[in-house]
Order: sequence, then C-alpha cells, then structure tokens
Amino acid sequence: MDLSATTILVTFAGVFLICFMKGAFGGGFAIVGIPLLSLVMDPVKAGGLLAPLFIAMDLFSLRYWKPSTWSKPDLKLLVPGLVAGIGIGYALFRFLDHRAIAIVMAAITLTFVALWFKSGGQVKVRPRSSPKAVAAGLSSGITTMVAHSGGPPLAMYLLPLGLSKQLYAGTTSMFFTVGNILKAVPWLLLSRPAGQVWILMGICLLAIPSGVWLGWRLHEKLDQRQMYRASYSLLILTALKLLWDGVSGYLA
Repeated sequence: MDLSATTILVTFAGVFLICFMKGAFGGGFAIVGIPLLSLVMDPVKAGGLLAPLFIAMDLFSLRYWKPSTWSKPDLKLLVPGLVAGIGIGYALFRFLDHRAIAIVMAAITLTFVALWFKSGGQVKVRPRSSPKAVAAGLSSGITTMVAHSGGPPLAMYLLPLGLSKQLYAGTTSMFFTVGNILKAVPWLLLSRPAGQVWILMGICLLAIPSGVWLGWRLHEKLDQRQMYRASYSLLILTALKLLWDGVSGYLA
C-alpha cells in the first residue's frame, strides 16, 4: 500500500468519523466511515487495519460508557448470539455471497425504519424477548464479521425497548467492545497487516481521543427524542450503503 499523504488523510478522516459515531451513539455505525477507507485501499485490507483500532476505540470509549450505562439484562441475552455469529461469519467468510447479505440486510433495515415512519416517529415500547435478542446477537455477529455492519440488527432489537439514551448508547458500546475483541484475531488472520499498515494504524490512533470525545459531546446535547431520530436516520444511511454495496457488486 502506498503510504501517501492522500492515503493518510483519507484513512485518518474515516477513523475519526467512526470514533465520532462511537462517542455519539455507542458504536454500530462503523460502516458509515468505511467508504472513505475504500477510496484508498481494498475492503479486506481495511478490515485488517480497523480490527486493532476498534479495540483501542472501545477501550477509550469506556471512559464515557461506564457500567452504569449498560443494560445488563439485554447484554446477557445478546452476547451469546454475538459470539456464535462471529464464529459462523469467520467460518463462512470465504464462501458467503457478501452482496446478497448486504442487500437482504438493507431491505430488512429499510422495512424496520419504514414502520417507524408509519407510526409517526413514535417509539412503540415492546417487552424484552429472549428469542429476538439471540437472533439479533447472532445476525449482528455474522454481519459485523463479514462487513463491519453489525449495527442494524442490534438497533432493531434495542430501539423498540425504549431505553434511555445513555442506556442505549452504553449497551451498544459494550456489545461492540466484546464483538470487536472477538473478531480482531480472525480479521488479522484474514488480512495480515504489513509494515506500512502498522504505521498507518499508529497515525490513526491519534484520531481516537478527539473523535470519541466530540461524539460524546453531541450525545450530551441531544435529548431522548433527538437521539432516537438520529439513530433511525443513521440506520437509513447504513441500509443505503449496504444496498449500494450489494447491487454495485452484482453490476460490476
């Protein structure tokens, strides 16, 4: 990989954006920043670059998303599915049709958001469901391993619970902290970073403190309703990105 000024600036901007999303919403929207990285490197190499950086982001984010912001009953239901999903995603990585997965996940996410709009933007609070939590964790594990896009399945489970904005963001942050630690080794096996990639990682580490802090400041300014609106809006962007990845892959 050519470690040019353009590569450094574009990658730094992508990592900063991911950190900002993690600070504001707890994580799950890494795919919003990945298009920037794809301008200067292939997706698999981007995955190998991001794997260690995700862990650094998560550890720094715990400064803001402390245990008091975690919905522990939900994490107990979600994490086992996440672990299994990452294992399945790694085992099937080379055989899965990533394009089809992206299109299906985009369609499900857009349907979910459409139902929210149909309700007038109101969050219809639903009770906790063990089967739904396990399914969300499993789906999120597979998609986060395959495409760093585990946010939609988790959001589709957590948003209807009507959690406070701190609990929603904190639970999301802890969920992806576990997921990113688990998938770091598989991703590094799939894409072993070379010398220049490690240098680029070191440079991008500088984006983490400011990116997470600025995101957290935005989170503090948003009220509950604004937080949920922003989360649903980001789901639309994520779904459209997944849809584009899937469709353009078939047309290429």
